[in-house]
Amino acid sequence: MNKTGFAFHEQCMWHDTGPCSVFDAPGGFIQPGTAAENPETKRRFKNLLDVSGLYATLIPIPGDLATHEDLQRFHTHEYIQRLAMISDKQFGDAGACAPFRQDAFHIAKLSAGLAIATVESVLKGEVNNAYCLTRPPGHHAESHQGNGFCLLGNIPIAIKAAQAKGLVKRVVVVDWDVHHGNGTQEAFYQDEDVLTISIHHDNNYPINSGSIHERGEGRGFGYNLNVPLPAGSGIGAYQATMMQIVEPAIDRFQPELIVVACGFDASAMDPLGCMMLNAETYGWMTKRLMVHADKHCGGKMAMIHEGGYSEGYVPFCGHAVVEALSNSPLHVPDPLGSDIANWGQQSLQPHQQALLSEIAPLLNAIR
Repeated sequence: MNKTGFAFHEQCMWHDTGPCSVFDAPGGFIQPGTAAENPETKRRFKNLLDVSGLYATLIPIPGDLATHEDLQRFHTHEYIQRLAMISDKQFGDAGACAPFRQDAFHIAKLSAGLAIATVESVLKGEVNNAYCLTRPPGHHAESHQGNGFCLLGNIPIAIKAAQAKGLVKRVVVVDWDVHHGNGTQEAFYQDEDVLTISIHHDNNYPINSGSIHERGEGRGFGYNLNVPLPAGSGIGAYQATMMQIVEPAIDRFQPELIVVACGFDASAMDPLGCMMLNAETYGWMTKRLMVHADKHCGGKMAMIHEGGYSEGYVPFCGHAVVEALSNSPLHVPDPLGSDIANWGQQSLQPHQQALLSEIAPLLNAIR
């Protein structure tokens, strides 16, 4: 088995986004409801790891609050001050669809701090690889505002902290959350040392974000790859994306670390996604990335949890990923895996292949 780390803190489960359901806020014709981004999916993921016995084999990774210095490597001073001030009022919105209630800034700093600790633990060789199960998520957070349930950019903050300490230079970020990783894209858009790859539903969230024409700027041109898959993409499309785009891009870039923005909202059961993956596919994608981590990074890979909103199914997706990371003989079967795999259009479709064929030449800009 691998030495696999796991970062988790119960206080992150106390982050409260209010009664906003899938909307910014209730009111008018919008009835209050349980927020889409709530702790239940993540708690159930952790619970399944406990019940299966897999959690007992993992190495706990503690973390401290991210410091102001950590945050300022990505976020503006004005935004940090504003978030702290609004958080002290015990409710508000950090920007665009990022509502919160009491202690939000404190918990967001803990979430970012756990991401920092996860990346550092991997880079220092304390573990071979690691998973960070935390909230609020981070891949939509922009330098000047929160966005899409995300308050602070956990992954940019963690990578920039590691770079500042001289622990790493060249990093690949693979984001397979069903929504575009716009915040991570912004953080490294002019950076040739971080290759960002986002696989997402075309023009879902944020609207008008994540097209194949967004390729980076200046020295970072060519080091941002977007794969905006059509709605209804399934196992075949994601497998082809990994083999035709993601893996060749990693081989060309030759990173020292692979970081995964690990959202599970491309699963077939997700209420905020339009894709058709089963839990087994997440395990398969993890194993594929591990091969390239072994090839280029001495196995160094850190996975930071992002979206995923099916209380029943996220735990199985997450367990499949941690099984793969740890190379554990413990196995929890995917109760819906074979049914989902047999749905229509699960194989790679011609229009999906046409998109991948359009993107593949863009890899030539990676050095």
